Amino acid sequence: MGINFDELKNKATDALREHNDKIEGGLDKAADFAKSKFSGHDSQIDSGVEKAKGFINKFDDTPDTPQNQQQPPQGQ
Repeated sequence: MGINFDELKNKATDALREHNDKIEGGLDKAADFAKSKFSGHDSQIDSGVEKAKGFINKFDDTPDTPQNQQQPPQGQ
């Protein structure tokens, strides 16, 4: 009886897709807490949070802006 890593990966991916906004909110709260405890390191904390959000957004299938409100490509 072993661990099915493919099933575990699929469940984690589904959770990231379904709860993306809640996870990002948690990251923001954690960043605020870290900034209150480690003053002077705000830029490093913000950088880490942005990298984490970038990773999480790789699993998000929905666009950040609605289809009918997307911005035109640059240079037009």
